[in-house]
Amino acid sequence: MSELNHGRGPGRGIVRAPQSLVSGLGLVALALFGLWAGSDLPQGTLRAMGPGLMPRWLSIGIGLCGLSLLVAAFLKDGEPLASAAWRGPVVVTLAILAFAVTIRPFSLGPFSTPGLGLIVAGPLAVIVGGYASPEARLRELLILALFLTAGCMLLFGDLLNLPIPIFPIALVDALSGTLSSRTLLRLAAGLLAIGGLALLLVGRGQRRPAVDVASHSMTT
Repeated sequence: MSELNHGRGPGRGIVRAPQSLVSGLGLVALALFGLWAGSDLPQGTLRAMGPGLMPRWLSIGIGLCGLSLLVAAFLKDGEPLASAAWRGPVVVTLAILAFAVTIRPFSLGPFSTPGLGLIVAGPLAVIVGGYASPEARLRELLILALFLTAGCMLLFGDLLNLPIPIFPIALVDALSGTLSSRTLLRLAAGLLAIGGLALLLVGRGQRRPAVDVASHSMTT
């Protein structure tokens, strides 16, 4: 009886888990959008990966997860719909849009943005998306952004050699003929990693005196 009162029993209708149903529909919609957005990108092969390979299969994986939630919504009792928390979805959407309009040149009518590459778009997306949580701290987000961007630059630009814009177009034009693109990529990734490590060490050094003062006061 208590199960029925909480809206989890079989008397609720054909949909036994409304929250799973809505989540599944959202994931399927996201997967379809990803497949549509990356439909013009060449997929390539496992030996020579194209820029559309990972987005396409990631979208397929997300769609399969969404379908499994849709099936579970009709077969297994679950939670009712909870009150919507809009901060997370809105901030994450803003982070995705910020990444999209900064990594490559973007034009919308008379307005256009310069292509800033992954070295700018990556940290920007991480920092903006991090504020989806009310517990976000700028220094911690900066450390994460620097390390993640350096890793992505080395993985996708150096190891996999994918045609992803790494640097601002103006910088590439200015340094054309002076350094090879791979050398410049490795130097920039190293500087980002060093910057993240420096922020990490500075943060630990700032916390240590506070711990020492607290332990000294307890002993005295």
